[in-house]
Amino acid sequence: MPQNEYMELFRKRFGRRQNHEERLRKKEARKPKEDAKKSRKLRGIKAKLWSKKRYSEKATMRKRIKMHQEKDAKEKDADAVPKGAVPSYLLDREGVTRTKVLSNMIKQKRKEKAGKWQVPIPKVRAMTEDEMFKIMRSGKRKKKAWKRVINKPCFVGPNFTRKNPKFERYIRPSSLRFKRANVTHPELKATFCLEIVSVKKNPQSVLYTSLGVLTKGTIIEVNVSELGLVTQTGKVIWAKYAQINNNPEFDGCINAVLLV
Repeated sequence: MPQNEYMELFRKRFGRRQNHEERLRKKEARKPKEDAKKSRKLRGIKAKLWSKKRYSEKATMRKRIKMHQEKDAKEKDADAVPKGAVPSYLLDREGVTRTKVLSNMIKQKRKEKAGKWQVPIPKVRAMTEDEMFKIMRSGKRKKKAWKRVINKPCFVGPNFTRKNPKFERYIRPSSLRFKRANVTHPELKATFCLEIVSVKKNPQSVLYTSLGVLTKGTIIEVNVSELGLVTQTGKVIWAKYAQINNNPEFDGCINAVLLV
């Protein structure tokens, strides 16, 4: 790696901050307001250059939106229909124009990306930082207070290794780590004890998702290979999403409902 790429090297060695994605999201959310403020303040040639740049950005965005709105549809073209008798095998081809295709799979992926799941518990109570973390004092005279111990149950992968205690900011106690969940299948009306694969989304915060904190309403991915579920094409389904519907910190176990 070149000598001047010290930031990339540091990121490669130690990774990003735990709240990097959250800060990035907030920065993106602030951008339109900052742009509007800048547009109001600028004068003269700078204002002209700025408005030209904004105009090109908006035009590109409009083109992209229009492209995505085109549907897979057959439209009859009255001018293209030939006069007289047409063979039966040409009836479906003549006088029809095809537009660009947007497959169902892409639409489904977009919906998943936007997080539009039909979940059993759509809203949960917001938790404060005092509920989630306990301050752990460190240093020779216990003056430093930058470490946090997580009070809630959490999930870590099978190959998880703790950081050096000197650099570990968020501590996940071994006694509060869970590997399995009691998952109920709503259609089969049966409950299975399944292994947790990952934490997909914690409604409280992106930070808690990255830390693998398990609270009520969290979407988790579970291994359903034991159930023998298959797709329409006959492929085995290895993992599915489930939503936690109890408070694991009070019950000592995780109960979840499979999202089907």
